[in-house]
Amino acid sequence: MAGVLLDEEGSESLKSIGVKDSKLLSIVKMRTLFDKIKTIAIKWKIVVIEPSEIDAALQSDDLNLNWLEAHKSAEIINSLKPQKAIIDSPSNNIINYKRYLMKLLDNKEIDVSVEHKADLNHIECGAASILAKVTREDEIGKIKKKIGINFGSGYLTDPLTQAFLKKNHETHHEIFRKSWMPYKRVKGGEFQKDLSGWDEN
Repeated sequence: MAGVLLDEEGSESLKSIGVKDSKLLSIVKMRTLFDKIKTIAIKWKIVVIEPSEIDAALQSDDLNLNWLEAHKSAEIINSLKPQKAIIDSPSNNIINYKRYLMKLLDNKEIDVSVEHKADLNHIECGAASILAKVTREDEIGKIKKKIGINFGSGYLTDPLTQAFLKKNHETHHEIFRKSWMPYKRVKGGEFQKDLSGWDEN
């Protein structure tokens, strides 16, 4: 996850260099924008969430994935100290999500806007999504280098990732989210040839 702190001039500069929602850009284009965004932003912050943190959140009585994301969003906001924050909501219940997030902020006076598809509708969130996506790709690259195996994108639509999961779920179990349904299914012997319909979240 990532956040950027911008003024109006910075927002216009991001538009001029082609910043938009990361889902609309190739990884090559995002890499060309990555350092430019960090230079234009007044401040920026990237938070890497490890698989173990996600597993712990799903096993907790107090957390779930949405609440974990709220905690990370609050960590970013508390670090950047903006006057206004725009957050892309992972929850369908935006009112409850915003209420939960507000409790975690050091400054309760921040003007907080929470909405779906904020990374598509707001240049600031688009820039943050690029920082997050490139960092995700870099983290995947580090894992590949560490274990010496090219397992593809890490998404279950990728045949390389499917094959890697099936063959290495025990050998390299530390890199998997144990709560990830594809991992649980392959560990339980329920692996299927076609995983394209499985939930990758």
